[in-house]
Amino acid sequence: MSDTTHNESSTDSESSRKKAPSAEIQAVETRNLFALSAHYISLRLGWIFKTETVIMPAFMDAISGAGWLRGCLPVVNRICSSLPPLFFAPRLKDSPRKKLTLSAASFLMAVPFCVLAIAWRQAWQPESSLVPGWFPALFLACYGVVFVGAGLQRLAWATVQGKLIRDVRRGRLMAMSGLIGSATSVIAVVLLIPRWLQRPDGGFAWIFLMTAGGFVLAGGLAGLIAEPADKPADKPTAPPSRRPGRLLLDAWELFRTNPPFRRIACVAMLFISIQLAFPHFQTLGRQTLSDDQREQGSYLMHWVVAQNIGFGIGTFLFGWLADYWGNRIVIRIEIFLLALAPPLALVLSSQTADPGGGVFWLIFSLLGLTPLTFRTIYNYVLELAPPAEHPRHIATLNLAMTVPFFGSPALGWLVDELGFQPVFIAVSIIVTCGGLLTFGMAEPRQNEHLPESAPAGPGSTVE
Repeated sequence: MSDTTHNESSTDSESSRKKAPSAEIQAVETRNLFALSAHYISLRLGWIFKTETVIMPAFMDAISGAGWLRGCLPVVNRICSSLPPLFFAPRLKDSPRKKLTLSAASFLMAVPFCVLAIAWRQAWQPESSLVPGWFPALFLACYGVVFVGAGLQRLAWATVQGKLIRDVRRGRLMAMSGLIGSATSVIAVVLLIPRWLQRPDGGFAWIFLMTAGGFVLAGGLAGLIAEPADKPADKPTAPPSRRPGRLLLDAWELFRTNPPFRRIACVAMLFISIQLAFPHFQTLGRQTLSDDQREQGSYLMHWVVAQNIGFGIGTFLFGWLADYWGNRIVIRIEIFLLALAPPLALVLSSQTADPGGGVFWLIFSLLGLTPLTFRTIYNYVLELAPPAEHPRHIATLNLAMTVPFFGSPALGWLVDELGFQPVFIAVSIIVTCGGLLTFGMAEPRQNEHLPESAPAGPGSTVE
C-alpha cells in the first residue's frame, strides 16, 4: 500500500469501523477549528517563553550549571506529563464535556510560573549574583506541576480534537494554529525578550509572568469551543476499575494486543529520545559564542525565534500534507529531519573560524519540528482508535514515551564525562531507528492492517 493516500476520497470509502460525526458536531466544526486554533495560539505564546531547548536550560545554568541537573528536566517532564493523564483518562472518557478539562489544565500550567516569578524576585541577590541552595529544588517541583498540567492539557486537546474535528481537517487545524501561533510568538519574543535579558537577573521573572499569562488566556479561550455534551452510556453491571495498578495493566494490554498501536508507540519512544538531548543543545551552542555575546544574552532570542520559525513553517507545510497524503508519511519525514539535528550541531559547533556560532540557529529550527511531530503522532493515533477509546490510547502513548526518559540524568552525566560527540551521535542513531520503524506502520485511512476493534482486556477502564 502506498504512503501517498489521497485523503478526501479514502474518507468517503472508509469502513464502518468508525462512526461519522453527528450532524450537531459537523454543524459547529468550522467554529471549533477557529476556537481550538485560538486556544493553541495562546498556549504557544506562553510556551515560547519557557522553551525547553533554550530558556529552561539557561535558567538552570543561572541557578546551577551541573549537567546531571539539566538532565533532570526531561525526566521530570515526561513522568509528570504521562502518569497523571493515564490515571485521569477514564474520568475524561466519562466526562460529558471534555473542554472543561482542557481549560482547567491550561490554568494549572500558569500557577507554577507565577510562583517562580515571585520566588525569583525574592531570591535573586544582585550583590553576589547567587541564588539560595534551595532554589533548584523549588524549580524542579514547579516544573513538575507545569507538566502535570501540560500532560492533562495534551490529553484533553487530543480528545476534544478527536471528538469535534474530522480526520481530514486536523492537519489544517495544525497548520493554521501552528503558523499563526509561531508568528505571534516570534513577534512577542522580538519585542520583549531583548530588554528582559539585559536585566541583571536575566529577566526571568518577567519571562515567567508572560508564560503564565499565555496559559491563562489559553484556558479562557477554551470556553469558546462549542462542544455538544456526550450522551451518558449505559452503565455496566460491574464498573471498570480505576486503581493505578489496574490502569497500568490496562495500558500494557493495549500495547500488547494492538499491533498498529504498538508500532506507533515504539516509533514514538525512539523519536522522543531527541528530547533527552534538549537541555544540552543550548550548552553546546554557547561554546561557539564570544564572551561578549554570552554576556549580552541576545543569542537566546535568536535561537528561540529560529525554533519557532521552524515550527511555524513546518506546521503549515506538514499540516496540509497530512490532510492530503496521511499522517504516516509526515511522521516519517519529521523524524528523519530531527535525526539530523545532533550530528549537525556537532559539525557547526566545531567551526571555530566564525565566532559567534555562525549558523547554529539552524539546529533550533530543526528542533522546532519536535512539538509538530508530537501533534502528528497524536493525530495518527486518533485515526487508529474509535472516539470513545481516544483518552485511553493517548494516555497509553504518553506513558510509553516516558520510558526513555529514565536515562536522561545518566545522559547528562555522560555529557559531563565523555563530551557531546558520542552522546549526540548515539541520540541521532536512536531517532533514525524510529524513522525506519515507520515503514511498518498501518495506514488508518485505508484500514490497512487495522484490527476490528481495540481490545480493552479484562478489567479494563474502557467499557
